[in-house]
Amino acid sequence: MSTTTTEKTATATRESPQGDGAGVSRRASTELVTGRGKTLIADSVVRKIAGVATREVEGVHNLGSGGARAVGSLRQRIPGSSGRNVSQGVGVEVGERQAAIDLDVVVDYGVSIVDLAQTIRGNVVSSVEGMTGLEVTEVNIAVDDIFIPEEDEGQPARVQ
Repeated sequence: MSTTTTEKTATATRESPQGDGAGVSRRASTELVTGRGKTLIADSVVRKIAGVATREVEGVHNLGSGGARAVGSLRQRIPGSSGRNVSQGVGVEVGERQAAIDLDVVVDYGVSIVDLAQTIRGNVVSSVEGMTGLEVTEVNIAVDDIFIPEEDEGQPARVQ
């Protein structure tokens, strides 16, 4: 199959990222651009999917930088507001066939940041590619803060 024929097909085969040398391949849908038309997916859709997928990972306390979290907290308290913004702390670039994602994450204290980042990437890539058919080229993660639960308030203060 020539390169141009491959680009025009509705499905493409890619090498598995495991690279075990066995030539394992998986099917990846690229049905967004076909001979009968194209499907465009808005940035906000990919942002929401990535935000929900990130929050699903245990060890992620919140998303967004300090300022964004403060504004989001105030907005949630306003009667009639839309509630929690699932795309807070998520930036995306979406093309016709690919997407790149940037995340600002607050992690729980005691969690391995390296392991957490790998888990987040896997979950985000799986969710976005599975729901949209877009190829996720990168998931960049910025750890902005660590959440430390406050000590039990029932204990007396050491200094008065």
